Amino acid sequence: MPWSNQGGGGGGGPWGPPPGSGGNNPWGRPGGGGGSGGPTPPDLEELLRKGQDRIRRVMPGGFGSGRGVAILGIIIVGVWLLSGFYRVGAEEQGVVLRFGDWVRTEQPGLRYHLPTPIESVLLPKVTRVNRIEVGYRSGAVDGRRGGADRDVPDESLMLTGDENIIDIDFAVLWQIKDAGEYLFKIRDPEATVKKAAESAMREVIGRTDIQPALTEARQEIEVATRALLQGMLDQYQAGIEVVQVQLQKVDPPGAVIDAFNDVQRARADRERLRNEAEAYRNDVIPRARGEAERLIQEASAYREQVVSLAQGDAQRFVAVFEAYRDAPDVTTRRLYLETMEQILRGTNKVIIDGDTGGQGVVPYLPLNELRVPGIAGQPQAATPGRPGVAGQPVPAN
Repeated sequence: MPWSNQGGGGGGGPWGPPPGSGGNNPWGRPGGGGGSGGPTPPDLEELLRKGQDRIRRVMPGGFGSGRGVAILGIIIVGVWLLSGFYRVGAEEQGVVLRFGDWVRTEQPGLRYHLPTPIESVLLPKVTRVNRIEVGYRSGAVDGRRGGADRDVPDESLMLTGDENIIDIDFAVLWQIKDAGEYLFKIRDPEATVKKAAESAMREVIGRTDIQPALTEARQEIEVATRALLQGMLDQYQAGIEVVQVQLQKVDPPGAVIDAFNDVQRARADRERLRNEAEAYRNDVIPRARGEAERLIQEASAYREQVVSLAQGDAQRFVAVFEAYRDAPDVTTRRLYLETMEQILRGTNKVIIDGDTGGQGVVPYLPLNELRVPGIAGQPQAATPGRPGVAGQPVPAN
């Protein structure tokens, strides 16, 4: 070697012999195998000399000869071909490019492509869930909440189906579905997702009234927006899957929120009064209908009664007339007796024996006492101290 001592002296290695050390090696120990100094380290000069000897035996002319150039070329080509092996992680997809053109997409595992510059590979992470905020910017730093959210009115103010303005903040969670389409079908994936999400949300809100949007229709809005956004991205061949749409805030605009709250309270009062009126109506109308039905039934019964009585009287009259035409005397007597029976049935009666009246006694009828209501058919008691008890004659003067 250039630094070897060709004369066989104790010149030492490239560092030269240490001062005063004689023939020591570079580590400052005497050359030789044994001794009490422990095992001797390998001699680098000897190793390099052996390596050069082997190369000379393989390539007598050195690397400048034809054989040396061929071997060196084979080694370089082998290393170049081996550089095409690559590994696709479990959370990645391998997008293979041939002279910059996308030729195929590889799934996780050990793969091979033609070495650079013929083919190259891109390894985007397809399982990572990305987040895009629309209508606001959060104060998150490195995924952690660190500051206050900032509202973006140009994105958050939208027009509802009943021509009201509403302030909506929402977030879109998405991930890569097809790495090749994601990298080569759209220029700016995040901006595309954001613009498409805002457009889809405006379309859904444009079909929804403000009151449902503020209360019970939040989940329906999220589902409809996700479906519409996914359809738009599929039409663009963006290679993106929308995982979820999350509504963060749904409020009236800040400038009119007080007036809006007043309107909502007025609507609540209107609904309360309407419910009370409905309850009163539901209470009164059935009772009125029942009363009307009762009166109708009573009138119908009275009508049937009167008609039946009239028909019966008419038939009775016809029957009496037929009997009178056949036997006038007997019928007249019968009518007289029946009429007197009806007249005298409910009146007070005083019966005077005919024999007593023929003996010159003038009967005295206490007409005042007869006016007092009593039991029908019984004579009234005479007033004490007064003569002329009912049914008894008064002596003549």
